Amino acid sequence: MLSKMLLGRYIPGSSVIHHLDPRAKIVCVVLFMIIVFFANHWTGYLLLILFVVSITKMAGLSLIFLFNGLKLILILLVFTFMMHLFFTKGGIVLIDATLFTIESAGVVQGVYITIRLAMLILITTVLTLTTSSVSLTDAIERLCRPLKTLRLPVHEIAMMMSISLRFIPTLMDETEKIIKAQSARGSTFMTGSLKSRMNALTPVFIPLFISAFKRAEELAVAMEVRGYQGEAGRTSYRVLDWQYKDTLAIITVIIFGVFLFMIRQ
Repeated sequence: MLSKMLLGRYIPGSSVIHHLDPRAKIVCVVLFMIIVFFANHWTGYLLLILFVVSITKMAGLSLIFLFNGLKLILILLVFTFMMHLFFTKGGIVLIDATLFTIESAGVVQGVYITIRLAMLILITTVLTLTTSSVSLTDAIERLCRPLKTLRLPVHEIAMMMSISLRFIPTLMDETEKIIKAQSARGSTFMTGSLKSRMNALTPVFIPLFISAFKRAEELAVAMEVRGYQGEAGRTSYRVLDWQYKDTLAIITVIIFGVFLFMIRQ
């Protein structure tokens, strides 16, 4: 299941979303992160869901495919919902137990926050699935260029973010290989008490950390051999080309945000 994780992966394609400038996609995602807080009732959240579903279809991605690749994220969503379910008070008392009470405000708030978090995860996943790590690095560097006046190492920061993002699927694949190797040796990870399961994960974490440090060292050596010295003396092989469709995408997101803000209650 870990090998199917979509976080940090890139899937080549020829959709409209794939062909957008990576800077436009990052700006749209940032705007959506703000817009998602405008929804405060069922109509707004329904529009958010329809908007994200439309973007997913435009990117040529299947919702089932995204669901299968984000199953582990469901744990976070369920935890978020349960926290609001038990700790948010107000409204009608639905369940009055000895140790806890569940009230209508907790259910509504839990559903709202869970939907909000799920939409943010989906929209950022669409961004990484339709944008290569190289394009993301170039886009982040271009967008953060004004920060160079503050003597911030913009290029190095963008490079580290891109490398970290690309390391996620690599480590997921490595983890699954180690788990399969340990299972073949008789280790069990799904049976027994919680303590025994945690102890069984120790032979997984140790080789995983060793592999991660080894890969990081190999990457550092490869970059050094190729003469990488940060931004000094570097030019871009790929030139980002801003087109009218990129401006149109940002305007569309802004219009959606204005409409969502106008229908607030």
